[in-house]
Amino acid sequence: MSLVRQLQAYGPAVALSAIACTAMAQSATKHVEAVAEDPKAPASAPAGKEIAVIQTKYGSIEIEFFDKDAPEHVKNFRKLARDGFYDGTSFHRVIPNFVVQGGDPNSTDSDPTNDGQGGPGYTIPAEIKQLHKRGCVAAARLPDQANPDKRSSGSQFYICLKDLPHLDQGGYSVFGRVTKGMDIVDKIAADTRTNAGKPKDPVKMVKVTVVTR
Repeated sequence: MSLVRQLQAYGPAVALSAIACTAMAQSATKHVEAVAEDPKAPASAPAGKEIAVIQTKYGSIEIEFFDKDAPEHVKNFRKLARDGFYDGTSFHRVIPNFVVQGGDPNSTDSDPTNDGQGGPGYTIPAEIKQLHKRGCVAAARLPDQANPDKRSSGSQFYICLKDLPHLDQGGYSVFGRVTKGMDIVDKIAADTRTNAGKPKDPVKMVKVTVVTR
């Protein structure tokens, strides 16, 4: 004898209640299955975000990307980092109270006079949206006279040591910001330098990686 028939022996009200409970349970089960199969349903945990990590002798610098405002710059930096392009390059330009700059493959050779002139062989269209706040990461570029479109260097970038509103007026593409390790950037800025802003013993980027946090 089924459970419902057994309950009917106690009266129709009890039987109807049991049937209703069974139907609700089946409906709830189907709803859960539908949600689990719905590709638009939110994941149980939010997806991680990709950041860049620059390892130096002083410690690591973590950078978050401005994917929305500078997608081409972010895509390019990620590719170069994954290809190992930045590994072994130096912060070849260090100016206290201004910026630390790196990303030039020429900085890996023994000739310091060519630092700041190298790159991957291409430039990136300008994406000028974000402001130059302390910790922001932006692409270096040639001056307006030689570069009226304000196209960015294919690899060289700088980190702002303080807010630099005059660079906003000049028009440079900011594509990220330091979220951890500004104390490391400050140590690089305080390292031994020449008057021309070229460190006597440049701090190397031991390794640059893109990881998910």
